[in-house]
Parts: sequence; structure tokens; C-alpha cells
Amino acid sequence: MSNVVQLEKRGSVGIIWVDNPPVNALSQAVRAGLASELRRAFDDSALTAIVLACRGRTFIAGADITEFGKGPLEPPLQDVIRALDASPKPIVAALHGTALGGGLEVALACNYRVLSRDAKCGLPEVKLGILPGAGGTQRLPRLIGVERALELIVTGEPISAARALTLGIADALVDGDLADGAVRFAEGIAQERPLPRACEKPARLSEPDAAAFFERAEQGALKRSRGARAQSRCIQAVRASVELPFEDGLRLERRLIEEALDSRESAALRHVFFAERKAAKIPDVSQDTPTLPVNEVAVLGAGTMGGGIAMVFANAGMNVILLDREQSYVDKGLEIIRKNYAATVAKKRLSQSEMDARLGRIRGTTRYEDLAGADLVIEAVFEEMALKQEIFGKLSEVCRNDAILATNTSTLDVNAIARATSRPEQVIGLHFFSPANVMRLLEIVRGERTSKPVIRTSMQLAKRVGKVGVLVGVCYGFVGNRMLHQYYREAQFLIQEGALPQQLDKVITDFGFAMGPCATSDLAGIDVGWRIRKAQPKPPPGERYSGAVPDRLAEMGRFGQKTSAGFYRYEPGNRTPLADPEVEAIILQMSQELGITRRPISDEEILERCLYAMINEGAKILDEGIALRASDIDIVWLNGYGFPAHRGGPMFHADTIGLAQVHDQVRAFEKQHGKVWTPARLLTELAERGGTFVELDARRAQQ
Repeated sequence: MSNVVQLEKRGSVGIIWVDNPPVNALSQAVRAGLASELRRAFDDSALTAIVLACRGRTFIAGADITEFGKGPLEPPLQDVIRALDASPKPIVAALHGTALGGGLEVALACNYRVLSRDAKCGLPEVKLGILPGAGGTQRLPRLIGVERALELIVTGEPISAARALTLGIADALVDGDLADGAVRFAEGIAQERPLPRACEKPARLSEPDAAAFFERAEQGALKRSRGARAQSRCIQAVRASVELPFEDGLRLERRLIEEALDSRESAALRHVFFAERKAAKIPDVSQDTPTLPVNEVAVLGAGTMGGGIAMVFANAGMNVILLDREQSYVDKGLEIIRKNYAATVAKKRLSQSEMDARLGRIRGTTRYEDLAGADLVIEAVFEEMALKQEIFGKLSEVCRNDAILATNTSTLDVNAIARATSRPEQVIGLHFFSPANVMRLLEIVRGERTSKPVIRTSMQLAKRVGKVGVLVGVCYGFVGNRMLHQYYREAQFLIQEGALPQQLDKVITDFGFAMGPCATSDLAGIDVGWRIRKAQPKPPPGERYSGAVPDRLAEMGRFGQKTSAGFYRYEPGNRTPLADPEVEAIILQMSQELGITRRPISDEEILERCLYAMINEGAKILDEGIALRASDIDIVWLNGYGFPAHRGGPMFHADTIGLAQVHDQVRAFEKQHGKVWTPARLLTELAERGGTFVELDARRAQQ
């Protein structure tokens, strides 16, 4: 008898329990145990029905992802599911927690499904670059209809128990003890015949023209996925449920998942899956490091960023104090927050009562004294060191000694800010990304004297408020913005040399970014970077300056979308960027003024210079210890800057190209464009010995 799967008899009903903590993953031991205990239950003449249930906090939450990439381990999940399909007795799956991926596929092969009211279920395989591989693409369309099944499979999003009941995935919802409820349900249907089997039903498509329906689905997936193939494979498999017999559909599904598992896309998305979990682990901050309570949060600065940060904590159920120097600023900030919530209510993504509750957690003030009881204070004012140091000096006077004092600076020296207080060990950087209430990334900036309890509290707080926290060190721009500056540098140099904004942006969006650098600048506001550059010294004579074109646009009042003109022009009420002949004339004039003879620039050169500039800088960041892992850099760029997930992040993507090839091209760019392209020492070292960033992370983790 398996240690992780056991059969319990309750009268005439047998309960097959899966107990494989923490998430009851479908490991080899679970699969073998299920096969064994199903045979026992089938052979026991005293049992008239079977319940499949799980102990712990969840039903089977999916496959054992650690087995990906390894040879087949017997028995395969498909054999277990075939046994469920062929059961001579009714089987009731009892779902609680999260029934995902292979877990839901197991449940779909059962005759009935009952769910606790808090359960969620779904088929998220597409998020790993694959598709359901144990019959999910064939059974779900036969159970709930093709249109509904396709939506669940292509998006990979889980649904609630109530939604599962409406769709027909669930046969009943259970209040109270789930096992007891499932046994009662099983007793009630024990004599029902014929047994309902999803594999024997036809797939229902309400659309009269199946070919046209799937063609539209393919086109939509192509547009959404920006080069990823997983959605397309999912659609092909679901289409087979309509056009092929069940067994033929299973064979096609198997072929498609084997293709997907061998793809770079799936390897990249699996890398992302594990990288996000590794980012939460800090080598010198142990799990037993004490944490500080955070229930009341203060945010300084009621502008766009401060208001968004206030929403983040109010959304997580915490009380928030929003401070600004004048009441009119506070009032304006609170009104913008109210409008943001109201827009979400209008889209039916939030109830009015929940909006009212969240607004009720935020109160405004102009008095620093009102921050005395705050557990965490986050400064979100202009990027001016003197102003931030003045604020932290005040916070040092009015806040409790154990309060965490955080700065939202995106570039400035956190250590210099901390020195303005009497307690630098309580100071940390919490760099949110705009819009703060939407973007998942939180760069957590560790100062030279930041205490370990403050670090661990901040990392846990990121998860609590729904962010992906990545610990980084202090340098100008930290990880994300430091690399972004190199990316934008090359983008602007390419424009000076011969590219136009529309060519540049198309290359980047074809690679998989949602927007190119010029369209992104228009969205953020060209004036923002212009004001920052004006406060900085110009490059010395003989060194190129990348801000020439955006500076000229800003001087002309072309700030981007907010002025309907930037690198592109915009029609009133429309954010679609349109090529502008006036901008082309400005660029040609700037090239002439800079003494640059324009030339045709290939798409390949654009992509290599933009990507390799950030990869080279990432290698420097890793070498300097600003990032703990190459995978942390990937997580920053995936969640804060829109790097396409199916590419795995800039450092993983460099591995897939080959570091020797990247290094050689960086060296070639150095010869052509000067010392800004000097290869990072770490990039040279890894390239010379045939190493990878993934291998480097693994080696460091073992040290």
C-alpha cells in the first residue's frame, strides 16, 4: 500500500485519499498509489461507489513540475486516467483548495465532481508553454462545450466553485465537511446507470461554422501571444475534440504536448516559474529571522505614484495614511483614487461595497505627527535627494523607533537617504512600478545597514500585497532602471544613426514586448526623462549623448500622449501611435547637427543592440552583487518592464542564444561604437568557458 495514497471504507463507499504535501502534486508515488488503490476499490464487491479526495489544504494542484525534462516514470498519468474512464463503479471527485492542471484532468475523468465553496479549478498549462496533456483538451469541451472550454484552456485562468457549477464542471457544491458531503452524494448516485463519462460525449460547439470559429480563435491568439506558440497548440487540440474521435484527439494532444515540452518557449516559462520562487529566498536572511508587524501604512506624496501605493495596501486590507504638504494635493490624490476604484466598479471587476471599504481604509493628512503610529512609512515624492533627506530627517523625529522607513526612489542612493535618519537599520527601498496598483514588481533595495528583520518583513509584505518582491543592492537605477538606461541609450543612438521610431518599435514588439521604447516614452511622458537629464552633467566632449532627439521633442512641447504629440502623433481620444513626418524631419536635422551620416539599419542590428546592451549591463550587475541571481534579473524585467515571458527574461534569453555568440557581438559593437560596449567581466568569463547564467545560479546556490 502506498504511503501517499490510501483506501478508507465508509460503509458501501470507498474513499481514496491522496496525502502528498504540500500540494498533493501528481508525483510518481501518487500515480502508482492511485493505480493500486483504484484496483483494490474496483475488486471490493462491498463497495458500490468511490470518492477521490485529498488531505491537507488542497486537492491535486497539478503535475510534479520537478519531473519535467526527465525520462518517463511509470505509471504515466494517462494510464491512471484510463482506469478512471473505465471504472465499473461511479467515482466522485471531491475538490477543495486548488484543482489545477493534471489535478483537474483527473477530476474530469471521474463520473461526478463535488466542490467545497472555496475551491478553485483550472487548466493553467499554457502559462508553462504547454497544454493539458492528460485528456483535458478532449474531455472539457465534451463536458461544458467548446467555447467555454477553449476560454479556460487558452487563458489558463482558474475559476471559482460557483462558476464551475454554472459551467457544468461541478455537479454540486458542499457545505461543511467535504468528505462527508461527497460520501452522501456518492451514496445517492451509486445505482445510477449508465455512468456519465466525459470521454463518451460529443463536443458541443454552438457556432455553426467550426472552421471559421477556430480560425478567429487562432488569429486572436496570435495577436495576444506575440510569438508564443502554446495558445495556438491549445486551440489545435481543442479543435480535435470537434473534428476527431476521442482516441484520435488524445493522440494529437499527446503529440502537441511533446512538441511543446521540447520547445524553448516551455523551457523559458518553466524557468520563470522556478525563478519567481527562488527570488523569495535570501541566502543570509533565514526563515527564523523575526518579522515586524505591518498593519498601518503611511504614504508620503499624494501624486500618481503615492496614490497607487496607497491603493496597493488598502486593497490588501491595511489602513493607510496619505500625506502631502497641502490639503489641496491630498484632496486631489484622494479623488484620483476614488475615480480609479469607480472605473474598476464600472468594469464589474469590483463591487461598490468593496470600493467603499477600500476607500474607507485611506485617510489624508498634512501633519507629520499623524504618522506616529504607522508601522511602515513609504516616501513617494520627487526624485530629489535633498528633499528626500529632509523628509527622512522628519520621519526620524516623529515615527516609532521600530517603524520601517521606506523610499520609493527609482534611482537614488538609498544609503545616502538612510544617513539622514538616526536609524539607518530601519531604512529600505521599496521601489514600486507605475501604475503601482497594477504592476506586479517590487524592487526591494537593501541598504548597507538595513537590518535582516526589515528585509524579511519587506519580502513577506510584497507577497501579502500581491507583488513579486526581488531583493537588489544599491547603485544608480538598481537593477531594472540601470539596464533600462542602456536599452534606451542604444534605441536613441539607432535613431540618430538611421532608424525611425516606427521601425525601432516594430522590431521590439515583434520580439514580444507590448510596446517599443519610443511608444513607451510617449506613454510615460518625454518631459519626465528630459527634466532628469537637465539636472545631470552632459557627457564630456567626444562622448555621444543619447538624449538629443527626445530633448528636442520636449523643447518643442511634444511630451507624448498627454500633448497628443511625441515620437508619434495621436488623434484626440485615441492612444494609437501614428507616424509623424514632422518627427522624421526633426530626426534628420538632429543627425545632421550631430555630424552623423545616416545609413540603413537592419532589424537584426536593432534587436541585437537593444537586447545585448541590457544583457551586458545585467552581467555587470550580477558580477557586482547588485542582484543575487541572474534569474532575479529576469524576474525584474518580466514583471516590471514587459520582457516577453516566453523568452524567459534577458539573462535566460542570452543563454538560449549562447553566451559566446552574445560576447562576440558585444565585442564587435565595442570596436564600432566605443567603450560603452566593453564586455562585462562575467560575460567574458562565462563565454570563454562555455558557461551559462542558469549554470552560474545553480553553482552559487550550492556554495
